Amino acid sequence: MQRRKFIKKALIATFGLGFIGGTYSWQIEPFWLEFVHKKMPIKNLPENLIGKTLLQISDIHIGNRFNYQYIIDSFVKAKAYNPDFVVYTGDFVDHGDKAQAAKLAEVFKHAVKGKLGTAGVLGNHDYGHNWSEQNVANTITAILENAGIKILGNEQYNFNGLHIIGLDDFWGLNFNPKKIMNKHNAKNANVVLCHNPDVCDLDVWNNYEGWILAGHTHGGQVKPPFLNPPILPVKNKEYIAGEITLKEGRTLYINRALGNLHQIRFNVRPEITVFKLEKIT
Repeated sequence: MQRRKFIKKALIATFGLGFIGGTYSWQIEPFWLEFVHKKMPIKNLPENLIGKTLLQISDIHIGNRFNYQYIIDSFVKAKAYNPDFVVYTGDFVDHGDKAQAAKLAEVFKHAVKGKLGTAGVLGNHDYGHNWSEQNVANTITAILENAGIKILGNEQYNFNGLHIIGLDDFWGLNFNPKKIMNKHNAKNANVVLCHNPDVCDLDVWNNYEGWILAGHTHGGQVKPPFLNPPILPVKNKEYIAGEITLKEGRTLYINRALGNLHQIRFNVRPEITVFKLEKIT
């Protein structure tokens, strides 16, 4: 009898822990936003930009899988930082049908914008089904630029002394990083935006030294303690999240994503990154 009672209590406890854990991963952590603070040393940074803030927002994934009011609420919190620069590193929608485009336009009425500049790049999901629909990318770009975000496709733009270089998506239709990296000026204060961090392993950088801001991985969204995430949509499985020192003077930062491709997270909270600009002397 004692053994039966023990087994019964053990099963009840196991079920209870599983229920609590499942509820946490489904209803709490996917919306438990973290603002991650980092220093960003940049070569040739103008004196007037020292101490300025740059916010990185990535992988918003407006779609049908979770309530996009969470994104609007997160934008409100981000605006409280009064950022000087804001960059968006792709995947604004899940697949970009008309309904999602309409939701995106509604959400970006509340867009976070920088006092000195706001830029972004497209991700693979912004190219629609199979990452192959140029009309979807055009629609997403138009919505974002109408909201005041400069979308860079293998281009660079000088935002008040900070040169932001934007690479089109690795899996998209217009990926051509050499088009701009062969023209970059090492004497400028440069930052690169690149949705998929696998691009860092390609021979396209033309001696670029500096920061590369990426997203795409979501940090795996689920990460067992002391183990790597079981699912990562990158070839290089070292590219999970956070700051990674690369060769030849490059530093990669992978944002864990604000949105959720599927509404489940464990040990990988959603993130907005707050960088403080510093000059390398």
